[in-house]
Amino acid sequence: MGRCVYDKQVLRAGLKNLHGLRHAYAQRRYKELSNFDAAINGGLTARKLTIEQKKIDYQARLTLTEELGHSREQITVNYLGR
Repeated sequence: MGRCVYDKQVLRAGLKNLHGLRHAYAQRRYKELSNFDAAINGGLTARKLTIEQKKIDYQARLTLTEELGHSREQITVNYLGR
């Protein structure tokens, strides 16, 4: 669901300030995609990942970027850490 769709649905439901739900979703989904915790949740930082883990990390971040309606993988740092 894109960001605009998300915002419209939240407003339609009479809710606001739910951005924390996006963070929780991103962190849970990252673990599903990569099979390891995000750095922001105590997982390994990018410097400590193996080459294979870095590939998995990058693919998971690309998937999340699309799922969250963003255009740059870099935005996932806000949700997952690096």
